[in-house]
Amino acid sequence: MTDSPLKVWLDNEGRLLRLRLARPKANLVDAAMISELGVALSEQLSNPDLCCVLVDAEGPHFSFGASIEEHMPEQCAGMLSSLHGLIISMLEYPVPILAAVQGQCLGGGLELVCGASQIFAASDAKFGQPEIKLAVFAPAASCLLPQRIGHTNAEDLLFTGRSISSQEALHMGLVQDVSEDPERAALDWFDQHLAGSSSSSLRFAVQAARMQRLEQFREGIEQVEKLYTDELMKSHDALEGLTAFVEKRKANWENK
Repeated sequence: MTDSPLKVWLDNEGRLLRLRLARPKANLVDAAMISELGVALSEQLSNPDLCCVLVDAEGPHFSFGASIEEHMPEQCAGMLSSLHGLIISMLEYPVPILAAVQGQCLGGGLELVCGASQIFAASDAKFGQPEIKLAVFAPAASCLLPQRIGHTNAEDLLFTGRSISSQEALHMGLVQDVSEDPERAALDWFDQHLAGSSSSSLRFAVQAARMQRLEQFREGIEQVEKLYTDELMKSHDALEGLTAFVEKRKANWENK
């Protein structure tokens, strides 16, 4: 038994890195999970045979999102910095990252998979950024979603906090594939398209394709993170929304 929130192993003679969120059913993307993901990715950077990463999760749900307690004012700056650092490391990772998603994929969970190259979804998967319902917003998703699904669709999810089905996510272009077994679909895609590739040349292709997206995210997230920590966290309603959630009561908005 292990206390690690993440299972890590290599498949396909070291060509596929497997990362599995292993704290069901919530699989929270909290400080411990973020740290473990960062370490696992970093440890394989020097593996010359590696040509793909697959992130999936145990249990009925991929992730309920980040820890609400870590979003409170005294902790949020550190939490956002570590999460955004992880996403940057995913965007600049030298090989494609795939994600296989089942059940709920919300908040920080969706922000995490938006750092991947391709998302494979189960037919029961649900995707959403519900932060606005707590009177906060999703900093990383504010930068990532417009790149993936366009500004209109991104603003729909960010402003309403609603969840969408896997089919609607497919229609928006958020996910690559919908099936009963997204892990198998991702593995089949790897076997068909990447397993026989030159890992060296693939790394140049990944760098070229992601260069502009990475630059845009770096510039955008710095401004958005500052807006969150320096302004949003000083507002009454943001603190009220988070506190009400933790205390399991209805929030009392003062619109300020």
